[in-house]
Amino acid sequence: MKNQRWLRELRVRFKQGVRVIAQHPMIVIVSAWMMTLLIAVTLIPLIVVNHQPQTMGNTSSQIEGPEANKNEKIDEIPIQVAIYLVDEKRIEKVSLEQYIRGVLAAEMPIEFELEALKAQAIAARTYIIRRYVEKDFSNVPVAGAWVTDTVTHQAYLTEDEIARKWNKSPEQAANLKKLNRAVDETKGLVITYSGYPILASFFSTSNGYTENSEDYWTSALPYLRSVVSPWEEALSPKYKTTMSYSTDEVIQKLDVEAIPAAAKLSMKVIERSDGKRIKRIQVGSKILSGREVREKLGLGSSQFTWNSKGDTIEFTIFGSGHGVGMSQWGAQGMAIEGRKAQEIIAHYYKGVSIEKIHSLESIL
Repeated sequence: MKNQRWLRELRVRFKQGVRVIAQHPMIVIVSAWMMTLLIAVTLIPLIVVNHQPQTMGNTSSQIEGPEANKNEKIDEIPIQVAIYLVDEKRIEKVSLEQYIRGVLAAEMPIEFELEALKAQAIAARTYIIRRYVEKDFSNVPVAGAWVTDTVTHQAYLTEDEIARKWNKSPEQAANLKKLNRAVDETKGLVITYSGYPILASFFSTSNGYTENSEDYWTSALPYLRSVVSPWEEALSPKYKTTMSYSTDEVIQKLDVEAIPAAAKLSMKVIERSDGKRIKRIQVGSKILSGREVREKLGLGSSQFTWNSKGDTIEFTIFGSGHGVGMSQWGAQGMAIEGRKAQEIIAHYYKGVSIEKIHSLESIL
């Protein structure tokens, strides 16, 4: 309103100026130049002020039309994850976030804390995005699939399987809500190291420590370092388990030289890893890695002790899984203490960042 009154006054003065100019032709040029300058100086600030972009509050709702597509940041890349369903012997294709939902339902108990579930969702999303980026479709029995629905890659449940999982439970609605929330609140988040999606390995239960990647596999990855994980002993039912074999079974499974029946099988630890697991062990006259013994005997972990009783060898195993990356029960322990998903990830994967998928556009 103030500007409108000023403009009306300006017009009146302009008319008065015209009459003066008509009476004094010699000042026409000077007056015209001064009037033009006056109008320009006055109106330019008004134009600038009236066209300043708004900077307060959320302006995303103000973006309309074609410009919206230029400024919008996607949380989900438009891919269809192809999963080979081993039991059904068919390929199922689903969106990225639906795949994460199926993995989360299969890989972690829904009774876990929400922050542990969120950490698992971010790790699972990172795992499949890395395979997508690297076009790594290894260990898949058929062409056209990226992963299986087994722990060879990541366990996965279809929508029908999820619906059946809690269909007789009074907690069904609450469980589904919690599952959806863990996926939705981490939508599009991946773990990166130097701007590249990491190998986000995870496992069930540590023996109190995680493992350096090169101590179980071959490559030394800077973010997969051994860290303490003390929560599992008090929480996980898989922290300490036992398995028994006859001496003959151990000899056969480990493919070591037969020994006289009256003698005991000699076993001696040669080297341990930073994660306190067995790195090398001598069995009879043969030297094996802890991983080889674990996998050939089907032990839960490569941290074990043994006790011979007659012709039986009893193994006591600490932890469950390969030990590299995030311990799921450790994540639960951290979440119980009030740690957030980001803190859990920062503990188990060293020196990493959590980014939105759209920040990886250059490599996707």
